[in-house]
Amino acid sequence: MYMKKNTDNNSKKLENLMQLIKKLRAPDGCPWDQQQKKEDIRKYILEEAYEVVDSIDKESPPAIKEELGDLLFQILFLTEICAELKLFSLSDVLDGIIEKMIRRHPHVFGNKKVSSVQEVKENWQKIKKKERKNKNVDENVFSGVPLSLPALKRAQKITAIASAYGFDWPETGDVINKLKEEIKELSTALKKSKEDEIEEELGDILFTIVNVSRFLSVDAETALSKTTEKFLCRFFYLTEQLSAKSISLKDATLAQMDALWNKAKEKD
Repeated sequence: MYMKKNTDNNSKKLENLMQLIKKLRAPDGCPWDQQQKKEDIRKYILEEAYEVVDSIDKESPPAIKEELGDLLFQILFLTEICAELKLFSLSDVLDGIIEKMIRRHPHVFGNKKVSSVQEVKENWQKIKKKERKNKNVDENVFSGVPLSLPALKRAQKITAIASAYGFDWPETGDVINKLKEEIKELSTALKKSKEDEIEEELGDILFTIVNVSRFLSVDAETALSKTTEKFLCRFFYLTEQLSAKSISLKDATLAQMDALWNKAKEKD
């Protein structure tokens, strides 16, 4: 009974939010909201999604709640624009995702048996492939990977799909050897001082590192983000310590910065 009441309450709140959006888009609504198009909302959805991720990393429930609200607003706002264009409605969106999740979880909503997370992933890819064929979607196996993804994330998804088709190194050691080979090729390009070759070889190194991450079951995007944050924390400590000694970053010597950097590492 409680669940029914709570569900009804959430449905009412969702409808209230949709009515709020309709009011903003109405002739007597907000001039800025009225002129927004699908293409305009694209960047806001990306920004809000990243802010949700930031709030998760900060482990702040209030921030997560707020950012999820902001993201939900943008999703519903885009849905309303599409409804106005008679492309689809919120009901169509909800029906679509419910049907898709049921279809892609036959081990939960059907009779399919699985024994591991890996098997779940393999089944997911098989179902996606079948869906593409049924919809006559581009037969390119990578067509479902968005171009707008961050480069590391996109590379990891693409290599995971290639691996699912058997195009991969046999073991982690093999991809590590490939990384060493790519580093040597970069060294050769540096000696030639050819910018286009240097860029290409550096790209090969980054791509290979993504493969190393995948073999180690590490998300490359997350790993790099954490390392960047670690760098920022250590650099902030460095600047604080210099400031306490009345030394500006501009005037500090490399030896002074290195010494403080090592202290920051010790603190970590």
